[in-house]
Amino acid sequence: MFKSLQRFFSPSLELICEESDIYSIVLDMQERIERLEIENIELTNSLYEIENRLQSKIDNIHPVIYNIEQNKSLENFTLGE
Repeated sequence: MFKSLQRFFSPSLELICEESDIYSIVLDMQERIERLEIENIELTNSLYEIENRLQSKIDNIHPVIYNIEQNKSLENFTLGE
């Protein structure tokens, strides 16, 4: 308990940085952000491409049939003979 109180009341350390250091760090971070945004766009496009390929393969294996019940009900439909 005394150690935690001692840490709480101890003087804090200040980091001494020059402006040029901070500026270079900010520039580096901006470059990283731009690179990551480009990579994110590329990744998203790749995922969409994979999704489309997979969906087309699934459709080739089992084609989609719409309105199955409606097609069955129209089999016995007549125009009033």
